[in-house]
Amino acid sequence: MIFRKFFKKDKQEEIDKMYLSVPESEMNEKLKRKIAELESLGEQLGKVLQRKYASVFESQGKQNLGIWVCRDIDGDENEISTTEQCFEKEYRSQIVIDFDGPKFEGDDFYAYYIELWYYFGGYIRGSGTLYDLSNNDLETEIEEGLKILLK
Repeated sequence: MIFRKFFKKDKQEEIDKMYLSVPESEMNEKLKRKIAELESLGEQLGKVLQRKYASVFESQGKQNLGIWVCRDIDGDENEISTTEQCFEKEYRSQIVIDFDGPKFEGDDFYAYYIELWYYFGGYIRGSGTLYDLSNNDLETEIEEGLKILLK
């Protein structure tokens, strides 16, 4: 039980290092472009890695591998196809990995995801978290997620 507590703490610290905290005062057109570039990179990597891993997943009975950028506002994915709304409260974009076939049990809708940008509006002021490309390799993160799903 004690070891599990330490493991969770270490994992949370590792996750915290993956993201930059962005106060509402820094949300501007420059940040919007940065979010759009990050989402575009995610879409490109998703296409490449989906082709690379599709047959490996199929060989394990995990059909129709898909890797894409999913955008939503407060969980509603309808009609959000661009970054234009990224400063609306509860906007979130993430790299999603999913497939047909048996998955891990859990509360998550998709088999695996990596959050790219999340804006929490709050009551008075909002803040956001942005995947930190300067200290992390998104392609490696996606591949690690794929390998977890192949175990």
